[in-house]
Amino acid sequence: MILQALNSYYERLADQTDESGVPRMPPYGFSKEKIGYILVLSVQGKPLDAIPNMTGEKKPRAKAMAVPRPEKRTSGIKANFLWDKTAYALGIIGRQDKTAARAWIVTAKTFDSFHDKHLRVLEGTKDAGLLALQRFLHRWQPEGFGASGLPQAMIDQNLVFKLDGDQRYLHERPAAKALWQELLRSDQEKKVPCLVSGQAATPARLHPAIKGIWGGQSSGGSIISFDKKSFESYGKKQGDNAPVSQKATFAYTTALNYLLDRDHGQRVQIGDASTVFWALADQAGQAEAAEMLFAAIVAPPDDEAENHKLSVILTEMAKRRGLAEIRPDLDPNTRFYVLGLAPNASRISIRFWLQGTLGELATRFAEHYDDLSITPVPWHKVPSVWRLLVETAVQGKTENISPLLAGEFMRAILAGTPYPMSLLAQLLLRLRADGDVNGYRAAMIKAIIARRHRKNLIQEGVPMALDENNRNVAYLLGRLFAVLERIQGQALGEVNAGISARYYGSASTVPFSVFPRLLSGARHHLGKLGKDRPGSAVYLDKDIGEIVGSLPESYFPRHLSIDDQGRFAIGYYQQKQHYFEKKSETREESA
Repeated sequence: MILQALNSYYERLADQTDESGVPRMPPYGFSKEKIGYILVLSVQGKPLDAIPNMTGEKKPRAKAMAVPRPEKRTSGIKANFLWDKTAYALGIIGRQDKTAARAWIVTAKTFDSFHDKHLRVLEGTKDAGLLALQRFLHRWQPEGFGASGLPQAMIDQNLVFKLDGDQRYLHERPAAKALWQELLRSDQEKKVPCLVSGQAATPARLHPAIKGIWGGQSSGGSIISFDKKSFESYGKKQGDNAPVSQKATFAYTTALNYLLDRDHGQRVQIGDASTVFWALADQAGQAEAAEMLFAAIVAPPDDEAENHKLSVILTEMAKRRGLAEIRPDLDPNTRFYVLGLAPNASRISIRFWLQGTLGELATRFAEHYDDLSITPVPWHKVPSVWRLLVETAVQGKTENISPLLAGEFMRAILAGTPYPMSLLAQLLLRLRADGDVNGYRAAMIKAIIARRHRKNLIQEGVPMALDENNRNVAYLLGRLFAVLERIQGQALGEVNAGISARYYGSASTVPFSVFPRLLSGARHHLGKLGKDRPGSAVYLDKDIGEIVGSLPESYFPRHLSIDDQGRFAIGYYQQKQHYFEKKSETREESA
């Protein structure tokens, strides 16, 4: 199903061009590759110039160009046709030792591969450009690179060839295209039903590499590959185990590499999963509009005005207003696909795969942000999935985000299923470790419990705002802990280790062992506070009385369940923020 959807996406873009008129998808047999330099040849085959093909001023990067598809060379030496790295095309690579007198090393074997392949394929050609390349290969000696006048900056870059005075590259000349198509046809052998199209066709023995996976090999990886005896079935080897035609293989790999491009707007990183998404619609422009909306939801824009528009859309959808009513320019029936990929040595793992309509996915995201809603609102703009996951990581470092947790979290959002309990466990672990019950963490905990309640997995949910009538013991204890922390702060001011840093973990898990001591200490703090700020002392003592009075008589649990630990955190956060709100209101009134 994944390959079929990618194949359809390739077909959708095959006839489209970008703003500069360049086709968005290369034709069959071609691939978009990063080409750093263009080597200009004279008719006699002499290298005249090497023109940079870069973009970006601070950090120049090679531009993508449609070239004959590359050879798959995870091992061994195989030359590409009419383009390649300097190791093949010129026989030189950069030296690792930057202090060496010469900045390059000659690689004769790779150059011989390029040299022999092209002289064999180009034999008998009458095309002026191909003849120039033929003459270049006859006369070029890798040892003479230093005296050639070519720039050292081109070393280790991919390069293509061009005949002096011609606007086309060699691989774009009609004679070169004809030769390339002949090479493609020579690979075709027996025909079997293709698993993607269902038509009889020659299966691809090896599938082109998928590049751009975060954390993966620079040479790329494979979704489909067989390289062990144990994978062979009835004597079938490699691509024969899962026959996908050469054209379908080209289409799905080309589409996926296009989506995985670093600068592409249909890619977002979630944990270790490089996540891509695309849409298919009957009417022109509907798919692009759907992809733009989804991109904004997954990675909300930094612009405040645009972020506010997105927030309004999600709020309206959370009220069960249809997408067609909110955004008439979008078709809620547009088919939508989301694919999460992660590296696994030379292969690629599917972290998650979801498909549905745009209306369904938009509703799921609206439910997600509705579940996250908490008062006071801890953010000024809609948080991205990535921003939320940072709160689960040790030291707040993105590299410490659990890959499995990130995939399960995203799957729960897109499928509308309960959030993984491992997410709640990880958040509670972080709270016990650092005592930082911030708004993002509180919102995520609230979302987990609220969704479990909505799915009838638990009997009791949690309030969105401070609920002084809530009689849940864990929620009351969380509120009480916030009051005790407030009393200590008002009485002693800044301390090296307050009760939150010292006792939050035990108070939220084994209240019986902590709260009696904390209440006893609070009496001493209230006595000191009563001398300096009697009004505050009375106010806080009243809060203690109301909360303790709502608890069952002499009742402090010996242990709180994982759900109740979450309710404890919510009560603590809402009560603590309540004091900040009161302080802000007092300042506004005095102003």
